[in-house]
Amino acid sequence: MTTTSSDVDVVLPCLNEAEALPWVLERIPPGWRALVVDNGSTDGSDRVARACGATVVHEPRRGFGAACHAGLTAATADVVCFCDCDASLDPSLLVPFVREVRDGEADLVLGRRRPQGRGAWPAHARAGNLTLARMLRRRTGLRLHDLGPLRAARREPLLALGLTDRRSGYPLQMVVRAADAGWRIAEHDVPYLPRTGASKVTGTWRGTWQAVRDMSRVLGEAPGETPAVGRGAR
Repeated sequence: MTTTSSDVDVVLPCLNEAEALPWVLERIPPGWRALVVDNGSTDGSDRVARACGATVVHEPRRGFGAACHAGLTAATADVVCFCDCDASLDPSLLVPFVREVRDGEADLVLGRRRPQGRGAWPAHARAGNLTLARMLRRRTGLRLHDLGPLRAARREPLLALGLTDRRSGYPLQMVVRAADAGWRIAEHDVPYLPRTGASKVTGTWRGTWQAVRDMSRVLGEAPGETPAVGRGAR
């Protein structure tokens, strides 16, 4: 793994996404660094990522959260973004998210997925997400509509949240602990495209149910279990 300085680091958890990676990586904004976290791919995703100019981080422990956190700990930029690398989301959409964080308008910015075309978001996955959003509202008071993977925040405050989930609950735990710490959280609509290849998490009812179970455990955290950290300070 090579390390270089950049304006923004974009964490891209990856498990067998060789086909989608070129489309995603060519949309990383200039001056930003793509951190592709290979989570045990067998299709040569790491080679494709390097050929496209990305920095590759290897995380042998399987799990979406494990991959995301490995990318966060490998990041060095002040602002860190997260994005799936299955071509369902365009990382260039993160530019205004980063601007909002840097301008001090929000501490965590999330993308609300808006499906574009048939097959972009299976009904069972959408239903699971809606259920979790309602549970999150009861737990934190946040009126969010989505717990999608497109997001931006400052690196050091994110690390200070002490995120522990290494499965599908990682994105939700980030939001819950940020809310408990008093962060300002914003949400903006983003187009959501049909993914390239099969989903590793919500492509089936079983996968969606497992993700909901993982996230439900996170919602069971008492506010007192959150580390004492400040807002995503500038």
